[in-house]
Amino acid sequence: MNPSHSAAHSPTKVDDVYWRDDYSPIDASDEELARIVAGADLPSLLTALAAVTGDHALIPTHLRPPWPPVETTPKPQGGLSESAQAEARELALAGLKRVRDEQLTKPRALFPEEARAIVEFITGGAGEADAALMMHELDLVTDRPGAPRWRFEDVAPDRDFEVAVIGTGMSGIAAMYRLKQAGVPFVVFEKNPEVGGTWWANTYPGVRLDTPTFGYSFSFAQRADWRSAFAEGAEIEEYAVEIVDRAQLREHVEFDTEVVSMTWDEESSAWEVVVRRDGVEQVRRFHAVIAATGQLEKPNVPSFPGQDDFRGVQMHSARWNHDVDLSGKRVAVVGTGASAYQIVPSIVDDVAHLDVFQRSGPWTVPAPNYHDPTPEPVAWLCEHLPHYGQWFRFQAFWGARTGRLHTVKVDPEWDRTDSVSEVNLRVRETLTEIMRKQWAAKPEMLDIVVPDYPPGGKRMLRDNGVWAEALHQEHTRVVTAGIERFTPDGIVTADGEEHPVDVVIYATGFKASDYLDPIVVTGPSGKTLKEHWNGDATAWAGVAVPGFPNLFLIQGPNTNYVVNGQFHFMIECGVEFTTEAIHQLLRRAMAAVEVTQEALDRFVDWIDRGNAERAWGQPQVQTWYKNSHGRVSQVWPFSHLEYWELTRGADFDADFVLRPRQEGGLRARAS
Repeated sequence: MNPSHSAAHSPTKVDDVYWRDDYSPIDASDEELARIVAGADLPSLLTALAAVTGDHALIPTHLRPPWPPVETTPKPQGGLSESAQAEARELALAGLKRVRDEQLTKPRALFPEEARAIVEFITGGAGEADAALMMHELDLVTDRPGAPRWRFEDVAPDRDFEVAVIGTGMSGIAAMYRLKQAGVPFVVFEKNPEVGGTWWANTYPGVRLDTPTFGYSFSFAQRADWRSAFAEGAEIEEYAVEIVDRAQLREHVEFDTEVVSMTWDEESSAWEVVVRRDGVEQVRRFHAVIAATGQLEKPNVPSFPGQDDFRGVQMHSARWNHDVDLSGKRVAVVGTGASAYQIVPSIVDDVAHLDVFQRSGPWTVPAPNYHDPTPEPVAWLCEHLPHYGQWFRFQAFWGARTGRLHTVKVDPEWDRTDSVSEVNLRVRETLTEIMRKQWAAKPEMLDIVVPDYPPGGKRMLRDNGVWAEALHQEHTRVVTAGIERFTPDGIVTADGEEHPVDVVIYATGFKASDYLDPIVVTGPSGKTLKEHWNGDATAWAGVAVPGFPNLFLIQGPNTNYVVNGQFHFMIECGVEFTTEAIHQLLRRAMAAVEVTQEALDRFVDWIDRGNAERAWGQPQVQTWYKNSHGRVSQVWPFSHLEYWELTRGADFDADFVLRPRQEGGLRARAS
């Protein structure tokens, strides 16, 4: 297949709010183009060139990137050999010249057959098994999966049916977007004055992604003009706001409105939702509720004796007080997770003294570009080569599908507690050697900073050296003795030492297992969701809970990921299942849908077995992924494909109960 560009077709309807019909024409010299190619990512560049020109000679089979398994960091250029890279650069330069000389400034849509052929190249020939999943992520594919293929007005034009969405973080944005595409009436409640969820709430110094920026986006919002390799929080908040405005979703949102409780009314088969705004409560009625409150919403502030007597300032990283000037202050940072890892290097030069209270040190993987802008060749190609940014994003998505999952798989014969397999030990030794070099001037610190748990047991952070540099400073100290109590002027640790402190920053994460708290959700049995779970939250695919009809959780239990996966993809799968469940309910003229207990039990058994075979599921690993019962209730232990197949293959006849509408219950609009 080698279609000419002149015969190419253009998309008539593209499911992407960032879609561009035209790109800037190339007027660069051959020398300038050669410089761009020299600094470019070759697999995505060749793919983009083949897609826009239709010339598949630019993607020969022998130049497919092999994508060797990632242990710590990916191999450059997808693992292509030096000779393969040299050949690829020659092809890429010729392709860019053609784009320039023929003034190819428009993306060229791909029929599925050609799209699959191109995907086979960029995935190194491994994409066929995931073909449908891959098509979901490609803007250029005609009739790609994702958007609902039904409309409310066609399925249930006379039915009185409205959905409530709780929250406008990433999960809420996805829910809004798909509901609007389906034409389903909906209202969104957001307790904050703006969209963005955790990215609106978290404004602490240094806040940014710990995943590469191009991999952090929706399939329907493939932004390409990112400013940073790992975007700062403000840039992600900007992204959330842009999606809502570009998709015209803002009109559906009621801001500064908090959901207090929701109770299922059996007679009308609807949720009675109590919302509070400006101190006034109101009861609203909805036929389905999508809870998009996320896992990282409720701050976890540990409790210690004497906290109320402390005369200084206390704040959680997710509730940063920008009125507090840290200059010249004695500061304590409690925790060494992702937020602490970003805060400490950002404030260390301003404070007089910094105590970092550590329970266990973090594992980090090298990322020299962690604070760098988007590379200039990438930014140039995103502006001048049609759809290059989307192919660059697709490559990041493909690499994340399994990521480093193989490095955390437990070898049942392994007899060490600091690792779970031979490959996991190899990762440990590699990362430890990096730390050894970083701490060469203070080798006695290695026993403190090197974690004692297996790599991957907790979320691994990105490292460009600034954490070690901050902890090296003379006015910084790592405190490993546990906090015993507060005094009016500081903190006393278990070894009896008092640490004078002016400001305490809790970088202690979130109550991730307390889904939906503090909203009181009462089902038809009269039991609340919190009582039903009793501290052990479970939901089929993280979305559906038996006994709670027409309630859908997005990014619910067991949908987070650690060493593999893509955040937005998991959200989209959950949302697309939810829209299909609503479709089934409407198409069959039913009142309610809920998952069976048997289906949930099978799911939980499968998930628990998967997590038991991962580093984070081992008894020696203490992590927020585990709830008060010791069960891993946050993490998805498999790849993208399993979640895609689970949510796409839901059997509404076998695994769900669809309740008929009752006489005198839900009324048609015409009545």
